[in-house]
Amino acid sequence: MHLSEQELIRREKLNQLQELGIDPYPAPLYPVNTNAAYIKSHYKGEENKADFAEVCLAGRIMSVRDMGKASFAVLQDSTGRIQIYVRRDDICPGEDKSLYDKVWKHLTDLGDIFGVKGFVFTTKTGETSVHVTELTMLTKSLKPLPVVKEADGQTFDEVTDPEFKYRQRYADLVINPQVRDTFVKRSKMINTIRDFLNDRGALEVDTPVLQAIPGGAAARPFITHHNALDVPFYLRIANELYLKRCIVGGFDWVYEFSRNFRNEGMDRTHNPEFTILEWYTAYKDYNWMMETTEQLLEQVAIALHGTTEIPVGEKIISFKAPFKRISIFDAIKENTGIDISEKDEAGLREVCKQLKIDVAPTIGKGKLIDEIFGDTSEHTYIQPTFIIDYPVEMSPLTKKHRSKPGLVERFELMINGKEIANAYSELNDPIDQRERFEEQVKLMERGDDEAMFIDQDFLRALEYGMPPTAGIGIGIDRLCMLLTNQPSIQDVLLFPQMRPEA
Repeated sequence: MHLSEQELIRREKLNQLQELGIDPYPAPLYPVNTNAAYIKSHYKGEENKADFAEVCLAGRIMSVRDMGKASFAVLQDSTGRIQIYVRRDDICPGEDKSLYDKVWKHLTDLGDIFGVKGFVFTTKTGETSVHVTELTMLTKSLKPLPVVKEADGQTFDEVTDPEFKYRQRYADLVINPQVRDTFVKRSKMINTIRDFLNDRGALEVDTPVLQAIPGGAAARPFITHHNALDVPFYLRIANELYLKRCIVGGFDWVYEFSRNFRNEGMDRTHNPEFTILEWYTAYKDYNWMMETTEQLLEQVAIALHGTTEIPVGEKIISFKAPFKRISIFDAIKENTGIDISEKDEAGLREVCKQLKIDVAPTIGKGKLIDEIFGDTSEHTYIQPTFIIDYPVEMSPLTKKHRSKPGLVERFELMINGKEIANAYSELNDPIDQRERFEEQVKLMERGDDEAMFIDQDFLRALEYGMPPTAGIGIGIDRLCMLLTNQPSIQDVLLFPQMRPEA
């Protein structure tokens, strides 16, 4: 292993600490009783200084200003940064001054983790600080952090290299507080959604990640092998068919935050491993689902930002309900001037040729329509818009439209030109479902490697009887991108997929 000059120096300091009898990685619990954010927001000076007479906090040393027998330093914990004041005679009240003179001044580096005890005060410049009376090294850092400048709460020359940020996210989180804020918001978003569903009586469940049949979506799966059973298994591409089994079993409303895996491309909005929320509600339809989705997203936007008007890049997107609704055929006509509603596969291929859309000969009518919509229309819907009433060929798990032959009761929610959610009035006719699966098998035989497998056990479940049901899948990562104003899915994944280091 090659070590830089700084890394070698830090290891030498580690040895010196140990020679002084200091354990740089002590085992005992450290009795933290507060944090930087709490102190800075609650300390009122003379008014309540008695409440802050004995504080104990811990964090990384991010900067030091040495003034001889005293120092100011910045300590960063999980909530933010606070200034600490370290004076030699306070932390070394006896004759032995080595804790200050050797350990603090010469063997401490930026990035080291310290515990401090003391009292809160206000400096002459008006900054809330901790006057340290006891100092304890908790972790010696052996690798220097990238240097990032800060002033007035703003970060300058922050590290923006994606290779560093995504591969060494742990260091990115330390030096870029706005990155931590993104993931705090992600957690708050998920908790708000969970509260919304729980308050309405939904039940959170878990379904298998390893599946004998990769069902519930049109996607290419990852394949693995189950040694004990000696059979191939698949990482799930969707949890839909298992959640529907729960509805068959008698639950009225179930949901799951599902980690899914699709062995497909990577770009700004796609990662092979991603999180999706799916829920299924008995005795509802896609109209109810649109209204509920509007209410949910409005509530989430307000929880994160206090408003429904959210900045996304240079745009302002309104999550105020209700959202626009338009059929997929009308959307294509609106953007191309071409009505494809009556066209067969040959006619659709001709439209693709006319619009210069390159399509594979293996795909069928449903995929052709999807390609036309994706190429000509999807990107135009910036404000939240429900694209509704899809052709039956595009939706093998969806109930046929109650009044429009050849269509199904489905919607996709487009925001900022990307699909955020996909929902159906769920198909619960087992005979119709079997026929749809068989059509998918024909597409697979033509070479469509994203066509659906037949799940015989799911068909058996449907034969017991599934009540009328509405279901939805919401892309959690894409929704988080919108609500945190991040341009890439990698920016809302703590540890995105990367090519292994050489």
